[in-house]
Amino acid sequence: MRSTLVIPLLIVGVLFFVIGFGVGISGFLTPFLKDALHLTVTQSYLVTAAIFSAFVVFGSPAGLVIKKIGYKMSIVFSLLIMAVGMVLFVPSAKMASFPVFLLALFVGGIGNTLLQASVNPYVTIVGPHESAAARMSLMGIMNKLAWWLGPVFLGLFLDLKNVQLSDVSLPFYIVTGILVLLSVFIFFAPLPEVKAAGEDESNISSSNTYANGKTSVLQMPHLMLGVLALFFYVGVETLPMASIIGFAKSVFGENMTNPEGYAKYVPIGMFVGYIFGVSMIPKIISQTNALKLFTVIGLLASLCVIFLPGEIGIYGLIAIGFANSIMWGAIWPLAIADLGKFTKTGASFLVMGIVGGAVIPLIFGLLLDLFKINEVSSVTEYQHAYWIFIPAYLFILYFGTIGYKIRK
Repeated sequence: MRSTLVIPLLIVGVLFFVIGFGVGISGFLTPFLKDALHLTVTQSYLVTAAIFSAFVVFGSPAGLVIKKIGYKMSIVFSLLIMAVGMVLFVPSAKMASFPVFLLALFVGGIGNTLLQASVNPYVTIVGPHESAAARMSLMGIMNKLAWWLGPVFLGLFLDLKNVQLSDVSLPFYIVTGILVLLSVFIFFAPLPEVKAAGEDESNISSSNTYANGKTSVLQMPHLMLGVLALFFYVGVETLPMASIIGFAKSVFGENMTNPEGYAKYVPIGMFVGYIFGVSMIPKIISQTNALKLFTVIGLLASLCVIFLPGEIGIYGLIAIGFANSIMWGAIWPLAIADLGKFTKTGASFLVMGIVGGAVIPLIFGLLLDLFKINEVSSVTEYQHAYWIFIPAYLFILYFGTIGYKIRK
């Protein structure tokens, strides 16, 4: 890693930590408020909808914001918007208001959308194109580490066994203060503004010849395929973590002790994959070949989950976590390659693909209900529903093999 990249990547690493911390807090807070506000199952689905709908609603406007004020100022504003979302949790708790809680999640989601649309292309552009996946893997380590620390932090203030909404105020005031201070730090930090090749429209001689003849980002077929690839990727990344506890209960019985212990296995698999990405890309393997290799691993691991006895197949979900690790970082540089002046807009389209994290698990749940015969789903019924992995990985493999090369 070049010495000139160390400071910017350290700063952006902190931002990826913030993104993961927010995910971890949401994961911990949802069951807490579900009990405290006596939410129905249908209402609990609205929690997921509020989080992910922000990526769809604000995905395209985020690109316009970044194009207008640049990556650095967009990061500053995204942190301030996330701070507003966090502080809104306090009145939602004091009022015991589920609509205000959903508003807080949506506002925080808008900030997260702008932050994602800023930091992901920044990491891709700030260094050599061929090592973008390695830098993204490093960011992934920071992101997933914060997933665990978010619940640990809230656990210092909130007790799931004794739900008290009055306990919510202090931790969220603290997080709000941290986000505001971080936005001030980013404003003064030595974070250089970066531009993709040909992104400077004022310099026609440097413009990318592929993008220069286009009038709309929709004329970039490899970008559109990349959005779909990220949609499927975020779905298959989220699904193992969302379903492994239920699958473990079906395999080992409802009376098994500590089924929640299985939740840590998928992130552990991802951590190992991130370490592979940091150490091997591009020195040993190119990010494109790594994407193809890891997608094949994901396919094989999915087949193991589907066809092997549950006691063995459940560990295939760990291999799926490993396979998923470098996909985000490898898809981004392939999808925004040669976008030139459309890079910021293209990044906002890619961020909209994150909604796959809500759609794919929802389809999995519908399939599980479709196959379910008894009140509790069986191992076989879970395995039938896990077939959803196969078309998702096949499309990602198509993108990593052929789709990213399409230029018209």
